[in-house]
Amino acid sequence: MPSDQESPPTGSKRPAADLDRAVSPPPIKRKAQVAISKSAVATFFTPASQKPKDPTVWTERSPDDKSPATLLVGKYTPDDEEFKTLEASGQRRKIAAFDLDSTLITSASGKRYADDPADWKWWHSSVPGRLQQLYKEEGYRVVIFTNQGGLTLHSDPKSKTPKSAKSRVPVFKQKCGAILGQLGIPITLYAATGSDIYRKPRPGMWTAMKIDYGLVESDIDREHSLFVGDAGGRTAKLKGSKALAKDFSCCDRDLAHNIGIKYQTPEEFFLGEEPREFARDFDPSHFPFVGDEDGVEPLVEKTNDKDIVLFVGPPGAGKSTFYWRFLKPLGYERVNQDLLKSKDKCFKATAKLLEEGNSVVVDNTNPDPDTRAQWIALARKHKVPIRCLWFRTPLQLCEHNATVRSLNEKMNPEARQALPKLAFNGFASRFKEPKVAEGFQDVIPVDFKFRGTKEEYEIWGRYWL
Repeated sequence: MPSDQESPPTGSKRPAADLDRAVSPPPIKRKAQVAISKSAVATFFTPASQKPKDPTVWTERSPDDKSPATLLVGKYTPDDEEFKTLEASGQRRKIAAFDLDSTLITSASGKRYADDPADWKWWHSSVPGRLQQLYKEEGYRVVIFTNQGGLTLHSDPKSKTPKSAKSRVPVFKQKCGAILGQLGIPITLYAATGSDIYRKPRPGMWTAMKIDYGLVESDIDREHSLFVGDAGGRTAKLKGSKALAKDFSCCDRDLAHNIGIKYQTPEEFFLGEEPREFARDFDPSHFPFVGDEDGVEPLVEKTNDKDIVLFVGPPGAGKSTFYWRFLKPLGYERVNQDLLKSKDKCFKATAKLLEEGNSVVVDNTNPDPDTRAQWIALARKHKVPIRCLWFRTPLQLCEHNATVRSLNEKMNPEARQALPKLAFNGFASRFKEPKVAEGFQDVIPVDFKFRGTKEEYEIWGRYWL
């Protein structure tokens, strides 16, 4: 009698487990468990024009007309009549600004850099309620300013930026959409992704906020406005048996100083803790404005009919400013590698100027004896003395100067670009103090002093690093 079950093909082997058990009927089908809600299905089939609007609208901003966008802006607007009434009730002159990470939220997993949009929790349970109170009851405009250097909005194909930096943007938007949604109040988040004017402690995000809300400086109640962030430059401390680490930065405190509003740490604002001691790695206030009260400094006099003055000092030391103020009036011509682009062109330009009867300033860094020896040899060839001006400006001050210059057009007549930290470290690694014995007529040390107008000092004296 033929079997209802099909025999295995010839030469094939049925697994031992199958041989030992009777052939069973197919299992009863279980009902599939689907994680899609009815509303989601309904939304899928709803025409795009009828779908509910995302309450968070994302835009991007550029620091200038020539640069790609580096500021990511998310504006959350609840579809609620209560908030529409509150927004229409008048301009909010008090600003409550907050950092994001380690201030409003932290990662739920404990990871320093969470890559899951759901990997977050409130820094403290009081955070959402306190921000809602600021907006609803105390009349504050609430905003978020956050540095997000791990994001890239528009990557340069020539750069070595990892592709993952751009792929993180949708994840960041998703996470922030959930955060703003749980807060549930009208709020705008500003995320600085580059190292330009938007990055804290620089005031670009504050300026963007004023534009977005139609505010001018005189509109803002600075006495009651504040910025809350964890980067306050706090020093390490023992609290009982617990060690409190030093802050990784002072940029949040410095931003508040630049803006001219009160600063608090999350512990002070949300938990009512007493302030801790803090220290800045660099403070421009240590270099006060002195103006021209002493007159023009007679640091350098023209002692030769024709000569070379060789500058020695790191980028950002104030060399070019010194030339324009003190040596150009003495008739010196200037040779600069940033403009000429190569050392060979600098040598040729200097030789030509000397042949034409000019004295020359070589406005380069010239950090080591080998580099300086080439200029000393050129001076001997043309039978002119060579003098050295040594700019003894500390490296952090140089970095500050270079940053101020690159981010403020009025103080940057030669359109110098921002310099990487490598430029300063590279000089330091090669630097050897210049000596008369190398072949100089004299070596004149120049210590830094801000040389500019009061208006320029107002810009220079802010925190930029």
